[in-house]
Amino acid sequence: MPSNTKKTRLRRKLRKSNQGKKRKKLMSKMSTPPFSVHLGKNE
Repeated sequence: MPSNTKKTRLRRKLRKSNQGKKRKKLMSKMSTPPFSVHLGKNE
């Protein structure tokens, strides 16, 4: 059985990673739009 310290640290870590997940995902999607790389070489 894990100690209380281990449990607490795990809970804090989970809480921190889950905090603002929706906002982070939205912000990452709003960054640079997808574009073709090296367009001149393919033509």
